[in-house]
Amino acid sequence: MSTPVSDLNRRDFVKAGSFASLMAALGGVPITAQEAAKPADGTLPVPKADPNYKEKPVGPPVKFGIIGLGAQGREVITQLAKLPNGPVAAICDNYKSSIRRAAETASSAKQVEDYRAVLDDKEVQAVVIATPTHLHKEIALAALQAGKHVYLEAPLAHTIDDARLIAKAASALPAKQIFQAGLQFRGNPQHHHVLKFFRTGASGKTASAYAQFNKKNSWRRASPNSEREKALNWRLYKDTSIGLIGEIGIHSLDCTSWYLDKLPVSVTGFGSILQWQDDREVADTVQAVVEYPGGVRMTFASTLACSFESEHQIFYGSDAAILIRDNKGWMFKEVDAPLLGWEVYARKDDILSDSGIALVANATKILAQGKKPAEAASETDSPVKYALEKFIEHVNEGTAPTGNWQAGFEATVTAIKANEAVATGSRITFQKEWFVV
Repeated sequence: MSTPVSDLNRRDFVKAGSFASLMAALGGVPITAQEAAKPADGTLPVPKADPNYKEKPVGPPVKFGIIGLGAQGREVITQLAKLPNGPVAAICDNYKSSIRRAAETASSAKQVEDYRAVLDDKEVQAVVIATPTHLHKEIALAALQAGKHVYLEAPLAHTIDDARLIAKAASALPAKQIFQAGLQFRGNPQHHHVLKFFRTGASGKTASAYAQFNKKNSWRRASPNSEREKALNWRLYKDTSIGLIGEIGIHSLDCTSWYLDKLPVSVTGFGSILQWQDDREVADTVQAVVEYPGGVRMTFASTLACSFESEHQIFYGSDAAILIRDNKGWMFKEVDAPLLGWEVYARKDDILSDSGIALVANATKILAQGKKPAEAASETDSPVKYALEKFIEHVNEGTAPTGNWQAGFEATVTAIKANEAVATGSRITFQKEWFVV
C-alpha cells in the first residue's frame, strides 16, 4: 500500500525555495520539463507562455469505485476530485466511520460496505484498491474477473505467491482492460523527464544510487476499539506488513530498477526498533543495499525517528549526479565532464531567492495559463494525482501503462525480499525464478 498521505506526506518537505537555493549553491543545474531555447541576446532563458499552447483534450469520464477508505483511499478521492474526468461513483469500506469520513469529499457516491457490491455495479468502470496490502489479493482477483479496470496500490500483495496470482490474472486480461500498479514515480512526469537525461548518458557511467524516506511519526493510529486499533495498525506487524522498505521504499526500489532497466541480484538489509518502543514487530529504522548487475548498488535508508532531509533520490554518475526531490530535479556536473551544450543556457536557481525555481514537469501548461514561473514552482501536483490521471488516460486509449502488472510484480518481489533481508539482517541473493509469473 502506498504511503498514507495523512501522516507520511510525500510533499511535507523543506520549502522549495530554501532547498532550491541550497542546490544552486552546490552548483545544481535544474532539470526542467522543457529546455528553453537560446535567447537572441545570449542571456539565460526565462520561460514564457506559449500563445500557441494547447492542452491535450480531456477524455471521456471514467467512473470509479474506491475500495478501502483509509488515509490513502481518501487521498485518492481528493485527487480524483481535481480531475475533470474521474468521477467517484461508489465508495466502500467495512468500517462505517471510514465511509462517513470519505463521504465528506465524495458526497454523491454510493456508500457500500461489501466490495462485491462495487464490482456488481455496472455504473462503475474502474476500481482503486486502497485496502491494507494483505487484503489485496481477494479483491484484486475478483475485480479483474468482474471486468473492471483496476488500479492497485503498491505493493501488489504481502507475499510473492499472492502477488504472482494477481500478476498472472492481470497478464491474461483483454488488451482494453487496464491494470495499473500504484508505482507513483512511474506516473510522475518529472521522473519521466529526468529519465530522458539519465538514459541518454548525461550523467555518464552510473556508479551508485541512494534513496531515503525520513519522517518522525509513530506509524501508529489510535482507536477506542481495541479490535479496530489492531486492524488500523496492520503496518506494524509481520503477518500483515512488509515494513518500511516494502510499504514505502518500494517506490524508490522500483525507480532504480526502472532507470537502470535491470533486476537486482542481491540485497543486504538492517533494521531496528529505535524510537517507538511498543508492541510493533517491524523496524522503525531500516537500511538496505541493493546490488544490480555490473556492481552498481542502490542504498535505501528510512527512519520514523527523524524527519531530517525527508525524501529524495540521487543517481551518482561519472559526469554528474542527478537529484530528484519533491517533483523537481537537478543535475550536478563534474568539473571534467564534457560540455553537452544545452546546460550553458539552462536556468540556474538564484541563491537565497525564490525567483526562477519552477522545476515542475507541467510548467509549460501553468505558464500557458498566464502564471509566473515562481507561481508554477508552487503548483506541483500530488504523485497520486499524476498516477490517476495517467490511469484514466490509459483506460480511455486502451494502452498499457508503464506501471503494468510486470513492473508491479517485479517491484513487489524486490520489496518483499528486501524486507526479509532487513528483518533478518542478512544478505539475500535474488533467484531469477522469483520474478517469473
